[in-house]
Amino acid sequence: MSENPLLILADHAASWRDRALPPDVAHHARRALVDWFASLLPGCTQAPGTLLAAALGGERGDAGAICYVDGLPSGIRHAALINGTASHTVEFDDIYRDAGYHPGSPTVAAALAAAQARGASMDALLRSLVVGYEVGCRIGLAVQPSHYRYWHTTGTVGTFGAAAAVAALLGLDATRTAHALATAATMAGGLQQAFRGDGMSKPLHPGHAAEAGALAALGAAAGVTGALDVLHGPVGFAAATSEDAGKWDKALAGLGGAPAITAMTFKNHGCCGHIFPGLDALRALQAEHRFTPDDVQAIHVAGYSATKDVCDRPVVNSEQEARFSMQYCAAALLVLGGVRMAAFAPERLADPAIRALMGRVTVSMAPDLADAYPARRAARVILTLRDGRVLEHFQPTRKGDPDMPLSDEELSEKFLELTVPVLGEATARRVLHDLWHGESLPGRIPLLAAERVRAA
Repeated sequence: MSENPLLILADHAASWRDRALPPDVAHHARRALVDWFASLLPGCTQAPGTLLAAALGGERGDAGAICYVDGLPSGIRHAALINGTASHTVEFDDIYRDAGYHPGSPTVAAALAAAQARGASMDALLRSLVVGYEVGCRIGLAVQPSHYRYWHTTGTVGTFGAAAAVAALLGLDATRTAHALATAATMAGGLQQAFRGDGMSKPLHPGHAAEAGALAALGAAAGVTGALDVLHGPVGFAAATSEDAGKWDKALAGLGGAPAITAMTFKNHGCCGHIFPGLDALRALQAEHRFTPDDVQAIHVAGYSATKDVCDRPVVNSEQEARFSMQYCAAALLVLGGVRMAAFAPERLADPAIRALMGRVTVSMAPDLADAYPARRAARVILTLRDGRVLEHFQPTRKGDPDMPLSDEELSEKFLELTVPVLGEATARRVLHDLWHGESLPGRIPLLAAERVRAA
């Protein structure tokens, strides 16, 4: 392309310094903030966030940001790293469907840390989220779907979202925002192989993206420069991580219109988003035909490429693998009635009823559904019952996607379900009210487990 996409995005990002924040856009940013905390707080009680907080305790600094894992004041980069990691751990964070990207974990983690450290207003935080989501989501559009073959978009593209959000909070002009994005590009990373098996690397991807993006913006504010052709150059980010030098016309189309943050998917299940349409189809079939798990002889889920490549896992040995297994999640949905936090407790991973049903689930890729990906995330489910009946359901989208969104009430219910066990009901409801309606930045939130440790 003749124009430089990085400069176009930087100019657009900087324009939000002087632009009114429309009430409906601010509300969508609040929804993103509510959803981020819903994902963050249960993740604060689990590895790898707890391990990182302990390992890096001596390096935390004290710039006014909050590390929510231990509730202690921290420097911007320390808080961004650990909070970004914790917010991706339980797999409930938001999705920008068209880019196959979880913008909340890296973007909110970095923006909130910078906002807290700088004593910014809630309006400034919400504005920065709009900017960070916009830049990250559009760069994601430019490199997908081929980028996802080898790269974890949340770890790579999330670095740009974090950098743009922190640049907005710092009030950087278009030139310095461009240098922040340019520096972010060369620090982006996150490999698919990291979550094709066991291990704790995947949540570290958005944590690293949040920290690296914050570093890029802080550096740009101090005068650090980057290569401004790094997005679209012949050996730049898009060329190195996708099939070509990027679909920039597509990525920049409609810039200045409805921001990306108004078109988010909020997860309704606690597993990989590529599993969702299959689960929604199974739920629809069960609601209509009232069968039990024992009635099921076979389940076949046909989906798009990632349904097969990422989520066809007939054998699972850990919580991480279970969250990416269509077989496990389909069986858990029918046995337990839902795939939320309880579905991945150790006793459920060993549940003989779930294990037995897993063996009856198969997965394939349907060419027509693969062609529609990533703009559409669909599944076709064929379920055979022991009495000989064959039931079919086509699920054209996912509950939680922009065309079938979670309401504010449903988002609040999700928040309470995920956070009451770690906060207690009274604290969870207070935090939720403040996130929806408060004019001050979120502050320290006492976790039950952390408070018990301190009391002891």
